[in-house]
Amino acid sequence: MLFLYNIIVQIANFSLKIIAQFSPKIKLFVDGRKPVFKILTAKIKPTDKTIWFHAASLGEYEQGLPVIEKIKEKFPNHKIVITFFSPSGYEVRKNNTVADITVYLPLDTKKNATAFIKLVHPEMAFFIKYEYWPNYLNELRKLETPTYLISGIFRKNQMFFKWYGGFYRKALDTFTYFFVQNESSKKLLLQLGKTNVAVSGDTRFDRVATILEKDNSLDFIEAFKNDTLTIVIGSSWPKDESLLVEYINQTNEKIKFIIAPHNIKNEQIQELKNSISKKTVLLSEVETGRDLSLQDFDVFIIDTIGILTKIYSYADIAYVGGGFGNPGVHNILEPATFGVPIVIGPNFSHFAEATALVNMEGCLSIANKNELYDAFSNLIRNDDIRHEKGHICNTFVQMNKGATTIILKQIPKD
Repeated sequence: MLFLYNIIVQIANFSLKIIAQFSPKIKLFVDGRKPVFKILTAKIKPTDKTIWFHAASLGEYEQGLPVIEKIKEKFPNHKIVITFFSPSGYEVRKNNTVADITVYLPLDTKKNATAFIKLVHPEMAFFIKYEYWPNYLNELRKLETPTYLISGIFRKNQMFFKWYGGFYRKALDTFTYFFVQNESSKKLLLQLGKTNVAVSGDTRFDRVATILEKDNSLDFIEAFKNDTLTIVIGSSWPKDESLLVEYINQTNEKIKFIIAPHNIKNEQIQELKNSISKKTVLLSEVETGRDLSLQDFDVFIIDTIGILTKIYSYADIAYVGGGFGNPGVHNILEPATFGVPIVIGPNFSHFAEATALVNMEGCLSIANKNELYDAFSNLIRNDDIRHEKGHICNTFVQMNKGATTIILKQIPKD
């Protein structure tokens, strides 16, 4: 099976180079990997001590950030190497300040894995949540490199638990310790004979809890809000926006809306703006230096990335997008940590935190226009209900933090 896997990876490598000629995202994926070995050779000396973290994409990076920061404090003489698989992670966080080197992870061929591990020679390796690359794991196992999985999730439908997944199960032998999010993941690993496992919880709770300690102020949002009840719509997709725009255009409530779409391509942003009948402004228009009285606008569209977390601090109600598509809703923990009641679409069952908050009634799931109208109206008109649901969300975050501490206790000292 490993032989077949390696053939598939080689075919994928060839195919991606062809697709890259027609897809800007795949072009980033392919071209971004070309200078990796040159960068590693230039930035890592054979005598350097290094620690390697791998994140699939942006969400996994944010999830692992509390651990990365604490490891950096615990091992100040080591260089931190962070790799990404996806352009949506690398392109957003390639200039992060926590790592000494940030690069794409070369595709999982035996040649790439051998060369990468030789250049990085990590003293420890951390994989965040998932992504189990057999060739990389095999190289780490050969060198007896301590390897950890943090905030891991295991499900019965994964290849490890299939009759044909033997080579994937063997790759799990690499891990020194598994830190998983829940008991069901631990039970599945125990079925494979893995006793080196602890339920640590999800490190995302630690990350979002620390957001409250930071400066989340944004002058332009303050001016726009102008002490008016505000709904922040974060990471919205067209399916979300079709319902939300209809509500925005029809409502007579005295409220304001901030929309931070998931996709910020210019043509889609303009289409969104043109669909809204109320007075609307783009952040890019504000940044041109135009003399705009932001308090006079009803809708503020954020056509940039990286500031949604701060914007949630101004929300009285949050709508988090993605719940009308697959795999489902985006990160609800960021608005939750600010004590904001949350509304989402119907697809959330794959996300434990969303399922928990829906069950606790701090988060409301809607499936159609009528349910959206009812949810917003109830939260807007009833201060007590709005504050109660917001309190549930904040308490949920505070009660579930602590995963990073559990993980750090298992990591040997320098």
